[in-house]
Amino acid sequence: MNLPPIIRKTIFLIAAIASLTPFIEPPLALFLGIVLAQLIGHPYEKYNHRATGLLLKISVVGLGFGMNAIVAAQAGKQGILFTIASISLTFLIGLTAGKLMAVNKKTAILISTGTAICGGSAIAAVAPVIGAKENEISVSLATVFILNSMALLIFPPIGNWFHLSQSQFGMWAAIAIHDTSSVVGAAHKFGAQALQIATTVKLERALWIIPVSFIMALAFKSSKNKIKIPWFIFFFVVAMFLNTFLPQIHQLDQMIVFAAKRGLTLTLFLIGAGLTRNALKTVSLRPMVLGVLLWVMISVSSLIVIINMIR
Repeated sequence: MNLPPIIRKTIFLIAAIASLTPFIEPPLALFLGIVLAQLIGHPYEKYNHRATGLLLKISVVGLGFGMNAIVAAQAGKQGILFTIASISLTFLIGLTAGKLMAVNKKTAILISTGTAICGGSAIAAVAPVIGAKENEISVSLATVFILNSMALLIFPPIGNWFHLSQSQFGMWAAIAIHDTSSVVGAAHKFGAQALQIATTVKLERALWIIPVSFIMALAFKSSKNKIKIPWFIFFFVVAMFLNTFLPQIHQLDQMIVFAAKRGLTLTLFLIGAGLTRNALKTVSLRPMVLGVLLWVMISVSSLIVIINMIR
C-alpha cells in the first residue's frame, strides 16, 4: 500500500498506542503488527530490533514484581532436567540434520541455538562468537522468528485441546517456544500460574547462553570476542525477592506488573511489525525446513514427557 510517509507513521503509532490498552490481547497485538507490516511496511524498521529488545527486558523485570521467589525456585528446580536434556538433544539433532541437509554450518548452529535456548537473543549472542556473516544471521533470525510467532498463536489452543494444567503448559511453553516474549505472551494467555512457571523456567534456560557461548568460542577459536551476558535476568530475580519479602510494596507491585504486561503486548506488536516482506524474503527453504524440524521435535517430545510426568 503506497501511502505518504506521514500517513504510514500515523497509522503505525495509533496501532502501537492501541496495543498499550487493555482491549488488545498479546496474540492480537502480534497479528496486528504482522498485518501492518504486509500492508504499509514498518516506518521505523531500523529502530525495531533495539526497541523490542529494550521493551522485552523492562517488561520481564516488571513481571518479576508479580512472582513469588519460593514458588519460582521450585518451578526452576523442576525444569532443570528438562532444560539440560532438551538443549542437548536439540543441538545434537540440529547439527546432524543440518549437515545431512547441506545447510550452512554456522546457519545450522544459529538455528539450533535459537531453538534450544531463547530464540533471537541466543542467536544475537552466539553469532559474533562464531563469526557468522550478516546473511547467516538474518536467515536464522527470520526462520526462528516466523516459527516463534506461530507458536504464540497456536500453543494456547493446543494446551486447551490436551487439557493441560497450568503447570504443564507453563513448562511446555518455556521449553518449546523460542523467544522469551512469546513464551510470556502464550503463558499469560493461558493463566497466571502458567505465566509464573513459564517465565521462571525460560529465564533459567536463557542463562545457558553463557556456557554455550563459551563452548562456541573455544570451538571456533574466537575467545577474544565479547560474550553477551543477559544481565536483565538478575534484575528479574531481584524483583521477585522484593515482591516475596517486602509485602509493604504489594500495591506498587500490582501497578508495575500491569505496566509490564502492557509493555509486553507492545513488544509483541513490534515483533509482528518486524515481519516485513523483506524479512520474509531472507528465509530460504532448507534453513526453514531445519527450523521446522527442530521446533516440531522439541514441541512434540517435550509435550509427551510433560503430560506423563507433570500434573
